[in-house]
Amino acid sequence: MKNFEQRLTGGHPNSLGNTLEVVEEVFADHSLFEELFNCYFSDDEVVRLRTSNAVKRVCKAHKQVLIPYIDRLLTEIAAIDQASTQWTLANLFDLLSIDMSKDQLEQAEALLKNNLAHHQDWIVLNNSMETLGKWAKKDPMLKAWLLPHLQRLAGDTRKSVARRADKLLKIFS
Repeated sequence: MKNFEQRLTGGHPNSLGNTLEVVEEVFADHSLFEELFNCYFSDDEVVRLRTSNAVKRVCKAHKQVLIPYIDRLLTEIAAIDQASTQWTLANLFDLLSIDMSKDQLEQAEALLKNNLAHHQDWIVLNNSMETLGKWAKKDPMLKAWLLPHLQRLAGDTRKSVARRADKLLKIFS
């Protein structure tokens, strides 16, 4: 873990640092994904942020690498109290949903519902709304749960949150 962890630390927190280089190495050798995944457990918040970015990039390009990690995403990674981790999980669950079991989908939905109901970070809210909105198109019970939350968030003072909620409300009306 030290190699990737050291390379993902330092610099400005909003920069990618060496994230793209690490991703390219994982693309070239999928067995390195375990080392990248373990960077989620770093004590360094910036490393965890960049790990989330890297994992999402790997999932978009080589989804099959993440499929064996779905249960760990739902348990170990979901337990990390960091906004970047939570918003990335919403993206990953969207990308991986077709590969998830019924139980895994239920766990993912419960996590995203909890984030939408209780989280304050605008990116977590937007990404959770987006994924739940996609799923609610095929699930009337989820849609019924989601609508009051969208109505609440449509009045949010943060423009991006309110716009996303309005957009989804229009789709469902």
